[in-house]
Amino acid sequence: MSRREKIEAMLAEEPGDTFLRYSLAMALEKEGNHEASLELFRSLMRESPPYVPAFFRAGQQLASIGRMEAARAALCDGIEHARAQGDAHAAGEMSEFLASLGALGE
Repeated sequence: MSRREKIEAMLAEEPGDTFLRYSLAMALEKEGNHEASLELFRSLMRESPPYVPAFFRAGQQLASIGRMEAARAALCDGIEHARAQGDAHAAGEMSEFLASLGALGE
């Protein structure tokens, strides 16, 4: 049984588990299934409260597949949500990664 299959089996028992959903998104990304992975990250980003690590990972994944504008948008949103949740560390990491992507339009 693959890692993804194990995670899916656990999710069948606990479909609302945030960390399992995040883990599944990571496994899908590793398999190269970017759209399914990004959709899971987006669902975590839409929750209340949003799951801050999903913004960072989505931004990194989007940048890795050349979708820079979407990467920047995910990171900007993530920074805002991290600050709102009092997570200065996550906001700082995302800010650094955003800065590493360069100016808009590049």
